[in-house]
Amino acid sequence: MIRPTSFDDQPADGCVNLGLGQPSGDLLPLELLARASAGFFSGADARVLNYGERQGDCRLRRALAGFLGAAYGQTVRADSLFLSAGNSQALDFVCARFTRPGDTVVVEEPSYFLAFRIFRDHGLNIVSVPMDEQGMQVDALEELVRRERPRLVYTIPSFHNPTGINLASSRRQRLAELSTEHDFLVVADEVYQMLYFDQPPPPPMAAWLQTGQILSLGSFSKILAPALRLGWIQTNEPLMQRLLASGMINSGGSLNHVTSMIVHEALEQGSLEPFIVSLRASLAQRSGAMDRALREHLSDRVGWTRPEGGYFYWLELPEGSDAQRYRAAASAAGTGFQPGTLFSSRQALNRYLRLSFAYYPAEDIQAGVRRLAGVLGRPAGR
Repeated sequence: MIRPTSFDDQPADGCVNLGLGQPSGDLLPLELLARASAGFFSGADARVLNYGERQGDCRLRRALAGFLGAAYGQTVRADSLFLSAGNSQALDFVCARFTRPGDTVVVEEPSYFLAFRIFRDHGLNIVSVPMDEQGMQVDALEELVRRERPRLVYTIPSFHNPTGINLASSRRQRLAELSTEHDFLVVADEVYQMLYFDQPPPPPMAAWLQTGQILSLGSFSKILAPALRLGWIQTNEPLMQRLLASGMINSGGSLNHVTSMIVHEALEQGSLEPFIVSLRASLAQRSGAMDRALREHLSDRVGWTRPEGGYFYWLELPEGSDAQRYRAAASAAGTGFQPGTLFSSRQALNRYLRLSFAYYPAEDIQAGVRRLAGVLGRPAGR
């Protein structure tokens, strides 16, 4: 059983664990959020501390619609947005509202490993569809959905975790069309959509809300701070009504209401957009450092494609390799990675591994890759 690194694990002093897929403290905007919190609480009416609207505070939804519209280059309506308590909660909520035990969910091979547990918690049957350099192979998906009749198709269209690949625009459109033709829901995990380094990726799946049955999941975890536990689901009116019919929402009202007010204040203060620009620049610099380190230390032993955004490099080891067998040696050498089998719904992808550049500055990335190169140069298991 592979034990993934949990979010509360902290690397030991001197260790550069390139398996950590989260931002480092210096990328988290403490002062920005302090100003936004002070601005909200200094002028707040006590009534805002009540339950809040089921769909999420209308002020944040309006501000978020404007922000997303500018980022996506298309109109986003506030009534198409449902405020969630982060992406994992949103994915779990979608499963609760739209699936029953025994239903099938199609995932990409590979895919985000922590989503697998959420699907299994709901008793879903996980089936995979292959990827290539343009993302999910939608032609293969069409054959698969005819046979499996899935309830959900889960995709990470932009700067995919773990591969960093972008789903081609034509495939996004066809995926939306297939969801209507074959009556399944596309659950698009779009948390990396805004984290491009140069050119933006194709439009989010949210661009096809009127073509397909789309639930587009976004999160402030990647563009502001994970601890906020705040995100959104963008969808069409019929699916929105299914979300709002939840007994939990009817009873509890808005999810994470006070945090919504603080993030609304940050948007009103104009802080979010320049922060994201700065964040992109920092991540691009770290990605470049990892590419240089890989070229210097591992170009003769592994293959990779430099990502154009997101957090991750996906490394391919030589035929016959098993990345899992190097984990203990990597830890002993003061580094780490996530093995490819973790991202496979069928325990394949043994000769792949994922590295993240989000947690460390350039000099640490260089050291971590150098240590990893020393490990991969030895016989596995030694």
